[in-house]
Amino acid sequence: MRNRLISFLWLPLMLLPLMATAQDVDPQAYYVDDETNAQVSSNISNAQAPLEVTFRANPTGMENYTPSYEWHFRKKTNNNYEELFVRYEEETQYTFRESGTYSVILKTKLDNQGTELEEKEIVITIVESKLDFPNAFSPNGDGINDTFKAKEGYKSIVKFKAIILNRWGQKLYEWNSPSGEWDGTFKGKPVKDGVYFLHVNAKGADGAIYEFRKDINLLRGFTEGGASSSTH
Repeated sequence: MRNRLISFLWLPLMLLPLMATAQDVDPQAYYVDDETNAQVSSNISNAQAPLEVTFRANPTGMENYTPSYEWHFRKKTNNNYEELFVRYEEETQYTFRESGTYSVILKTKLDNQGTELEEKEIVITIVESKLDFPNAFSPNGDGINDTFKAKEGYKSIVKFKAIILNRWGQKLYEWNSPSGEWDGTFKGKPVKDGVYFLHVNAKGADGAIYEFRKDINLLRGFTEGGASSSTH
């Protein structure tokens, strides 16, 4: 009886190595968020385009197998998912440039006999675009509106070009990202207070076209609270 009891107690311990080596995958998405922080997640929501993502299968227990992988990229359209393409690597990379909801499904085959693991899914949501600009800025060094740039909250802008012109049509500054900004200088020297002109051509991940042709006021003497001080 005592020997049987010992055998019974040791049985779970004998099974532990088998359990630890069970074949599995744990697909994860690796990306950089809006604050430039590296992230790892099984789902991504409210992301901005363009979003570059590395997908890794993260297999375990495959010592006696040579698995094959299929990454099925699908996009939601009218409540149904349309397959876009398939990738066949253990690790693959893709840049999402259009807004919408995507389903990335990993299918894993263990052998040529068709033995498959359970499918795993990663859902990615890219938000619709948004872009706007202020009408003025005050590069006076007070730390408030010291540069001219897109308003906070811009989203999913995949193409962008902005130009600042003076009243004679001379280009003073140009930038190619919505995160860029103009500090109110030309060739390293501050320009005068006055009206300048903004030209912007941009495109959102949802296909929206943004064209801005507007005056902007450079008010170097303006301070918080609406007061102004002489610059002479």
